[in-house]
Amino acid sequence: MAVKSALYNVVFKACQKASRNLKRDFGEVENLQVSRKGPRDFVSTADLQAERVLKEELNRARPEFGFLMEESGEVKTDDPRGRRWIVDPLDGTLNFLHGIPHFAISVAAEENGEIVFGAVYQPLTDEFFWAEKGQGAYLNDRRLRVSGRRNLQDAVLATGIPVTGLGGDHDRFLAYQRAVMDNCAGVRRFGAAALDLAWVAAGRFDGFWEMRLNPWDIAAGILLVKEAGGYVSDFQARANVLESGDVVAVNDHLHGPILKLFKNAKPKAGAA
Repeated sequence: MAVKSALYNVVFKACQKASRNLKRDFGEVENLQVSRKGPRDFVSTADLQAERVLKEELNRARPEFGFLMEESGEVKTDDPRGRRWIVDPLDGTLNFLHGIPHFAISVAAEENGEIVFGAVYQPLTDEFFWAEKGQGAYLNDRRLRVSGRRNLQDAVLATGIPVTGLGGDHDRFLAYQRAVMDNCAGVRRFGAAALDLAWVAAGRFDGFWEMRLNPWDIAAGILLVKEAGGYVSDFQARANVLESGDVVAVNDHLHGPILKLFKNAKPKAGAA
């Protein structure tokens, strides 16, 4: 059984408390007050309330930590170790608002620019994916490992489709998508990057790629994949995924072949 640290206890308690209202509101999704935040980008009362609960709980337990949160932005800290929480209170908001039962809370702890703890919690299934640097990745109490598939032709990969407003990224995405579809067993798109990465860590997906993500979308999931024995990089094999927002997460056998596909992928003639 995994040894659960103080950070685990803090994050687990916060996620459990924040999830209560999410589960209640999901059952009444038609009655939620929803406002437009941007093109295809919605924020709900449930989202804001979950963030408030998480911030209160995490700040109570670790007042010296700063925050980087999807809705309320950055709260800087004078902590000499640069510790902060990176939080997405509701990853998969669009799924939530449409009554699709696939969404999660994502919480990561960063120290000196490095993710040292990460958790992705799916309230409806009570699946708590978590990892601590150097201690492995877990689903509740079960140790996780990325899949062992060696052939891309046998692999099932997950991705995210660029939303309205990202311009030319659609052409780049379609080029990557065609390259992958021609060379793997299947592609899935579920609409919650944090859960996609958690499922890579659990071996449910053989890999995941997406472009232009935010730190709160991927911070916890990156550590989960790494601690489960996987590789995480951008499309040029660089490690700066939190800065670039471009992420490829996969096992060591498939990492090179997937990056080669992306390198050779070209938009169709005539695409903008």
